[in-house]
Amino acid sequence: MLIQPNGTYVDVTFGGGGHSKAILDQLIEGRLIAFDQDDDALENAFNDPKFTLVHSNFRQLKNFLQLYQAIPVDGILADLGISSHQIDDPGRGFSTRFENLVDMRMDRRQSNNGAYILNNYTEDELIQIFKFYGELRNARQIAKVIVEARTKQKIESTTQFKEMLNRCAPKFKEQKFFAQVFQALRIEVNQELESLKEFLIQAQEVLKPGGRLSVISYHSLEDRIVKNFLKAGNFEGVIEKDFYGNPLTDFNLINRKPIIPTDKEIKLNSRARSAKLRIAEKK
Repeated sequence: MLIQPNGTYVDVTFGGGGHSKAILDQLIEGRLIAFDQDDDALENAFNDPKFTLVHSNFRQLKNFLQLYQAIPVDGILADLGISSHQIDDPGRGFSTRFENLVDMRMDRRQSNNGAYILNNYTEDELIQIFKFYGELRNARQIAKVIVEARTKQKIESTTQFKEMLNRCAPKFKEQKFFAQVFQALRIEVNQELESLKEFLIQAQEVLKPGGRLSVISYHSLEDRIVKNFLKAGNFEGVIEKDFYGNPLTDFNLINRKPIIPTDKEIKLNSRARSAKLRIAEKK
């Protein structure tokens, strides 16, 4: 992102504050407004008059920017990956590695967690989650096993959840299978794709002409949404044209293809291996 020293910027996924710190270091009289729904992230806030941290999901982008009289903005950054802190904290229930409650809430103020979904959603609803969010071919089998298991015992722990699905996991691909299962459940718990769509629409509205939107995604579902919106202004990827055949779009793409990490970067941070960065400039 090109930073103007007097510009107004937004980091909608503050997390540990790494991206925000890089932006803040380049500001002289500008402003940086950051968002994070995870209360753990509040501990990383900077004591700097140019910085404001909002404890909220980025689907509330426009409301809070209006509140802080910060519209229009010069640039917006979104790093959609789950933070390393969340993965490595056994109490959050995000990882397949730890024994704990199937929680997966990024915002612990919300009531429904992963265990609630596993114990209360219908079989058809569970099929949809694992089919579309996990892209699992045996989503029907997974849903059936869950529904049968919960009639005998309430599903609560990550270990219990994994054990009941062992027979659904393809041989020699167990790790990938459970990663997809946990991803699907996490997306549903946090309504991630719906939030992403709302955020993108609002980002287009609050950016000034020439302002840039940078989005880092980590799986195909997110990347497809971002790609289609930046290219076509809608989530289907259908480009509308005017009478003369010119595309009616709100953005100019800075990079036609996503920027992906180098081998060196992956060596330094293996969790970055699936990252895709797309950048677009508002017309």
